[in-house]
Amino acid sequence: MFFNKKRKPKKVVALEITDATFNDLISEAEQPILVDFWAAWCGPCKIIGPIIDELARDFEGRAIVGKVNVEANPNLSRHFKVKSIPTLMLINRGELKQRFSGMVPKPDLANMLDHYIAENETDIMSDEEE
Repeated sequence: MFFNKKRKPKKVVALEITDATFNDLISEAEQPILVDFWAAWCGPCKIIGPIIDELARDFEGRAIVGKVNVEANPNLSRHFKVKSIPTLMLINRGELKQRFSGMVPKPDLANMLDHYIAENETDIMSDEEE
C-alpha cells in the first residue's frame, strides 16, 4: 500500500560557497564552518567530496559544511593562498582555526566540528549566566 511507503530522507549536501557569498556566510555564522576547496579534475577531491557531503548531513543544524570550487572562485583561493587541493579549513566565529591540505579522515573532521560546537555552546551558557 502507498501508506506504508517510507519517506526518503531529504538529501543534504555541502553548501556551495562562492566568492560572492563567503563574506556574508562567515560574518553571519554562529556555527563552526568547514570549507573544502576542490576542483572537478582533482582525484583526491573526488574521494573526499562524498565525505564532506556526509558531514553536511551529520552536522545539519549544528555546523556549516561547504565547498569552494577553486576554478569558479579564484578570489577565495587566492585570498587563502590555496596551493594544493583538497584544502580543508575550519572557521569558527569568523576566525580561521585549522587548515589541512590533502586527505583528512572523516572521524577527525567530525571530532574537530564537535569540539568547536561544544566550545560555542559553553560560551553561550557562560554569556547567559552573566
